Amino acid sequence: MKVTRTEIPDVLVLEPKVFGDARGFFLESFNEKVFGAATGVVTRFVQDNHSRSAKGVLRGLHYQLEQPQGKLVRVVRGAVFDVAVDLRRSSPTFGRWVGIELSEENQKQFWVPAGFGHGFLVLSPSADFLYKTTDYYAPEHERCVAWNDPNLAIGWPDIGMAPQLSAKDREGKLLADAQVFD
Repeated sequence: MKVTRTEIPDVLVLEPKVFGDARGFFLESFNEKVFGAATGVVTRFVQDNHSRSAKGVLRGLHYQLEQPQGKLVRVVRGAVFDVAVDLRRSSPTFGRWVGIELSEENQKQFWVPAGFGHGFLVLSPSADFLYKTTDYYAPEHERCVAWNDPNLAIGWPDIGMAPQLSAKDREGKLLADAQVFD
């Protein structure tokens, strides 16, 4: 597995070894020993999630203030632009973001540690997005930072249409007004 640190060193891009031939391909999407050795991250995943979304759907920027979740994310069909925002007030990278395209073609994975807001925009006609979490979903602790906060200035790709948002995501708070991590 190839691991690349992003501009925010705690956020990682993982590229598994893909074995392919005329029949198709095989890859190991997760191996606890390999993940720990390659990343230095020792964690336990407790929940796997799968979402399917249409082109233009933007989900995020989500986080849980209590029971914070680290997320190992990937796309198995289609393509998304995936974003992590540092919401740890004590961090030197507080309020900064990194983004990456994840797709069925590039097979990349994104490690988003606890303490970060997370979101994605679907670039393809639809996308199947899978992610492992380090804690259970707790809707009572979920918060949302506005995807279009001008102070974050996230460089969302122009896909020729306005993002499709849930009611929850339309209510996202500006980072300046949001509850964040210490």
